[in-house]
Amino acid sequence: MNVFIDTALARRLLPAALTLAAAVIVANPAEAQSSQSPPERRVVVIGDGSVSVAPDYARIRSGVTTRAKTAKEAADANSRVMAAIVTAVLNAGIEQKDIQTSRFSVQPVYVVPQPNTEQRLSGYSVSNQVSVTIREIDKVGEILDRLITAGATDAGSVEFLHSDYSRALDRAREAAVADARRKAELYAQASGLSLGSVAWITEDSEYAPSFSKAMSRMPAAMAAPVPIAAGEDTLHVRIIVGFEMSH
Repeated sequence: MNVFIDTALARRLLPAALTLAAAVIVANPAEAQSSQSPPERRVVVIGDGSVSVAPDYARIRSGVTTRAKTAKEAADANSRVMAAIVTAVLNAGIEQKDIQTSRFSVQPVYVVPQPNTEQRLSGYSVSNQVSVTIREIDKVGEILDRLITAGATDAGSVEFLHSDYSRALDRAREAAVADARRKAELYAQASGLSLGSVAWITEDSEYAPSFSKAMSRMPAAMAAPVPIAAGEDTLHVRIIVGFEMSH
């Protein structure tokens, strides 16, 4: 039997046929795969971890401000007092490398003008501020007393700091992971499921710690009598953890 094919009609039908075949080939494996994949089971919990650590060194910011008719007179007077301050700190056992100038300024001082009068220069003010690092934290009170006795006009602020911040932070993170796992195991047991591996962990940036404690600024005359207690700082970490779960 002879079969005659209309080539023009074949050309029109071939693209549609190929498209249909491709759709069937692609669709069938996907449907089979989706029907065989079990639904995901996952629990998401928040883990909190804290650690309390005593600071192991301190930093004092102190200095002196002097005024005089000329900038040279003010600077000379300032230098004399600052030399006495540095000597007093060195005699207390502080090393030279732990004494650093943090700010030095020379500013004109003007008389407050009366109405309809020009501003008039009355002299100059020189300020010299130093930062003193104290490795032996129990010497903070003694150093403050020496600064004031030597002529410091500003006792500045006292910061209690930690030399091994990263290790303390890691301890808080470990505690947060343990807390998250404890909660996840509780949920899994209550749900009749088995806790699997960790799928992901996110550290909450809102709980980024500021691991230092600073005393407020105080007049030099009041600094020495105040007892200095370093105490402890608490470092807190919060994480969000996703755990796999199964029957």
